[in-house]
Amino acid sequence: MRAARLLSIQMLLEARGPMPARALAQELEVSLRTLYRDVDQLSAAGVPIYAERGRHGGLRLLRGWKPSLGGLSAAEAEVVLLGGLAGPAAQLGLGERFASARLKLLAAMPEGLRGQAQRLSSRLHVDPQAWYEEQEPAPWLTAVAAAVWEQRWLALRYRSWTRSSRRVVAPLGLVLKGGCWYFVAAARRGDAPDEAGLRSYRAASVVAAEVLEQGFERPPGFDLARYWDDALRRLELELFARVGRVRATATGLQRLRALGRPVARAVACVAPPAPGHSVELELPLERGEYAAEQLARLAPEVEVLQPADLREAVMRHLEAALQAYRGAGAG
Repeated sequence: MRAARLLSIQMLLEARGPMPARALAQELEVSLRTLYRDVDQLSAAGVPIYAERGRHGGLRLLRGWKPSLGGLSAAEAEVVLLGGLAGPAAQLGLGERFASARLKLLAAMPEGLRGQAQRLSSRLHVDPQAWYEEQEPAPWLTAVAAAVWEQRWLALRYRSWTRSSRRVVAPLGLVLKGGCWYFVAAARRGDAPDEAGLRSYRAASVVAAEVLEQGFERPPGFDLARYWDDALRRLELELFARVGRVRATATGLQRLRALGRPVARAVACVAPPAPGHSVELELPLERGEYAAEQLARLAPEVEVLQPADLREAVMRHLEAALQAYRGAGAG
């Protein structure tokens, strides 16, 4: 609503020339205080509005000023105005700049195309958060983002699964994955980033961070998207290093897809069985007890056949659950 009102202020001043503040506020059905706040935001966004004294004075745009798209077409503007970006931008400390850029873009468009350009943003919303999960707090995300934008070294204290450590890194990019923020950074070797020391960090695991004054040179040719895709593939190969055989119903096949991309790819190669029937297939599985815990939750729609030690581990989980329900808790 406020974005539409800011645009209306500019359009009214373009069409009518100078307007008394009170008349403009009445036209927009807002208070004078709200109007002046809006005018301040427009000015901060680069729209030259100023007050003119005298009988025919009021708020006005700078004479001769016209917004310009700089060659951007209406179709291109539609894409820039896609919905769902305001939330991530705000998390990175870019909320005001995002709103300002959006306002400038709308204001620069010919009046007849403004509604067309807003179609996608009003009809598409991107929610990156996974189902049934709370947004994990990442209090140092804005500091990490500042180091990325400004290309400066970042001193941080980081809590991994096993320990807490201090280090100085060169943050090269941010990734939003399943509602969680990550950043890719290189270790420090002398005064330069060490590409051999590239790794991914979870922003929520940063316990403290300080953006240092000293900057660094980005490694030439570093491609964030390619690095992230390669890192995911390497992680999948490390995690899903075991092969198992299962029997699954159609419902079981559907539920198996949630165990990760490698499992989902294997399931996609199998035709669902008819109602009342099951199908056998081989799956890439994680090592250790985690795979047993996951597969135990899918019983009886999924039954582990091989390897024998995994089948026994799943049976232990199911027997422990059965004992708990048969125990004294029922009384």
